[in-house]
Parts: sequence; C-alpha cells; structure tokens
Amino acid sequence: MDIINYLKEHENKDMLRFLTCGSVDDGKSTLIGRMLYDSKMIFDDQLSAAESESKKYGTTGEKIDMALLVDGLQSEREQGITIDVAYRFFATENRKFIIADTPGHEQYTRNMVTGASTADVAIILIDARKGILTQTRRHSFIVSLLGIEHVIVAINKMDLVDFSEEVYKEISLAYGELAKELGIKNTYYIPVSALDGDNVVDKSNHTPWFDGKPLLGLLDSMDIAKEQKEEDFRFPVQYVNRPNLNFRGFCGTIAAGRVKIGDDITVLPSGKTTKVKSIINAGDITEANREAGTKEAYAPMAVTITTEDEVDISRGDMIVHTNSLPRVSNNLKVMLVWMDEKPMTLGRTYDIKRATSVVSGSFEHINYKIDVNTYERTQIDTLELNDIASCKMVLTRPIASDAYKENRLTGSFIVVDRITNNTVGAGMIVGVSRRDEDIAKRIDKHYTDAERALNRYIRENFPEWECKVV
Repeated sequence: MDIINYLKEHENKDMLRFLTCGSVDDGKSTLIGRMLYDSKMIFDDQLSAAESESKKYGTTGEKIDMALLVDGLQSEREQGITIDVAYRFFATENRKFIIADTPGHEQYTRNMVTGASTADVAIILIDARKGILTQTRRHSFIVSLLGIEHVIVAINKMDLVDFSEEVYKEISLAYGELAKELGIKNTYYIPVSALDGDNVVDKSNHTPWFDGKPLLGLLDSMDIAKEQKEEDFRFPVQYVNRPNLNFRGFCGTIAAGRVKIGDDITVLPSGKTTKVKSIINAGDITEANREAGTKEAYAPMAVTITTEDEVDISRGDMIVHTNSLPRVSNNLKVMLVWMDEKPMTLGRTYDIKRATSVVSGSFEHINYKIDVNTYERTQIDTLELNDIASCKMVLTRPIASDAYKENRLTGSFIVVDRITNNTVGAGMIVGVSRRDEDIAKRIDKHYTDAERALNRYIRENFPEWECKVV
C-alpha cells in the first residue's frame, strides 16, 4: 500500500478516547490486553515479552497473562495491580482509539481522575460473581462528575457463573438504578469474559441470549458527537503572531463552535469588539494562500485569526461571538480534586491554569466534601490527598469561562503550587458569579431614568449596600 495514502486515510479517522475502571481484580488490564491481542494490535516482540513475563508474574497458568501487556511498572507486575494510568493506542478500519487503563484502589483516585478527564466513553467492569461494589459506585460517581456521557458496563468473568443470563440481567438492572441516580445519560451492557475473549472482539457462542454487539464493535460504531451550537464560539488565544510590521495574528485552537470571516467577535475579559478579517490555518503554507485565507474554521482546528481593528489581545484572552458571551468573573464555584500529599490551605495563593490563561487565585471556602463511596456531604476546612469537594474559588482578575458540563476545555483548570511548581489539584467550573458591573447592568435594565440615577448614587456612595439592592 502507498504509505502516503495510508497515512492520509489514517489521519481522517475519528478518534475515540475511552477508559476502563472498576474494582480491584475485576480484570481491567486483562480486558485491554485481550482486546489488543484479538484485534491483532500486538507486535511480535511485545507478545514474546508478555509470554516470558507470564511465566514469572502471570496468574493465568499456562495462558498468556493479558494484563501484563498493559501493566508496565515493575511494582504493578509484582503486586498484580494497576497503580498508574497506562495509555495504549490502536486503530480499526473505522476509528482510532486511545485507551486509559486506570487504577481501582481508592488511594489512586487522582490517577483515575487524570485518565477520565479526556475520555469520551467509560468502560466500567463488574465482576459477575460480586455485583456492584463500593468501588463501582466510586468510579461511577467520578465518571458522572467528569461529564462522561457514555458508559459501557462490562459484566466480566461470566465464565465463572456459567454465562448466566439471570446474573447478567440482575446486575444490569441494579446498575441502571445507580446510573439514574447519578444522571449518566447513556448506558450499555455487555456480558464478557476478558480471560477467554468472549464478547470482547468477537461474539461469543456461550451467550446466545445476548443480541448486542461485542465490546469492540460497540466502540467502533458508537456515536459520541456532542451537540454544539455554532454561535458558542470559544477561542482561547495561545500566541500573538507578529512576524513583521504588516501582520498581527492571534493563534490558538478553537475550543468550541465555528467562526467565519466577517463575524462579530468580542475579546474577553476586556469586552472590546471587532470583526474577523481573515482566518489562516496550518495548511495555508504559501503566501498566496495566506492572503486568501480560509473562509471558516471550527473546533478543534488550530488557526490564526486577524481582526479588522487594532484591538489589544494577549495570550490568555478569549475570543467569542458577540451574540454568545460566556460569563466573565473572578468568583467561581468549582468542584476540586486535591492531588497533593500536602493538604490544601484556605486563603493560600495558587496559580490557576485554565485553557491558555494563568491567574493567581485562592480557595476562600469549602462548601462541602463528597464521600466518593457513599455520596455523603460533610463540612470540612481543608482537603487531603484524593479528596473531592465543592469550593468557592476567587481569582485576582476575572476570566471568561463556561460551566464544565457545557465545555470541558473552557470549564476546567489545574491548580499549581507557586513554590514547588507541582500540580496539586484539578477542578471543574460549576457556576460563575456575576461581577459588580454585571449586577449593575442587570439592575439598571429594569428601572426608569430616575431609578437608575438613584441606583448609581447608592453604588457610588454606599457600596456596602450592593448586596441588599440585588
């Protein structure tokens, strides 16, 4: 096959990211290893190494221990558990896949959050002998928290319950209630045996009562596209390109929506407005193409945008459509996952990295901590490693942001320690409070001229009354 045509064909395939999660020893790594093995995605040297390692660490007798194809750390092999997130890549005729194999232990909750943060689909394994366990509930909660809308429930080790349809139905019904409680939109159920490959890549003869697709077939055909409004254009500015006196462009990756030449745009947080003059993408390599530009661009294209007016735009600003403005504020309600051995301190200043912006900020208040095992809420004043809590975050300057459920890229952030430069936390924006000027505009809109004048007088002379007026 012509290598150029092969690469082009490969480049145009859809990408699907999924993770596997579940309780310890449910067979997550074994499932991924079996999927790679049966789909012929294992190189000969990898297979030889797995055969050799199976004799030393394997737990499957004379068979190849499929988990060793994924668990790469020495400590993982010695203990037979997954500790860190392992990523694997493979492709079929229709799609490219990135797999994240995440740990099952509660002490590695931060590792699972990391793997789940970019996933489109979650595969939750349940041991057919044990049913839904505490760790199943914990991982399901994290999956729902991170906005993963598609969950495949792989009921594993069906060979150990004689491929019982009753066991399959019982677990499916029980998880359906859990998914409803957590608000998970789409759930799919598959009876599998990861060890022997039943319903992993090919349909199993042991489950004639199951009329669904095998796991890989479901992943290959699943529709994961999220409905996005074209007007919800979000363009975090990554770099200001100024090669000469005659050109000034703003580079970045479109986070949502689409943009066309001539569109009315607003730069946030400044609020300055202008129009799109030209759009240049990475393929416009000739001078003639750069002059002509591209008529429109859409997520997730990386482009350079020029404007009709000389507007002050810097790295960290966000360009949006004027008729679809996100909220701009320095006061955010967030869900925070703490990832550092050192506890989180209220009032301490951290660097908050969101999209292309870096802003100093602190956590003023912890609304409640969530017990990921029972979903109970408790009142605390500090966060320990792996804690998940609702917090009030205050930044030193306002940013434009969306709720995480609406846009992952503009609604998520990481927390960096300013002294050690370590990433100590990750969060999702839940709500954005209005700034004072937003409140003023909202109030003035509903009053007469005399009432607006009175309101302005109150705000200027009695600022402490602002909250009472609202």
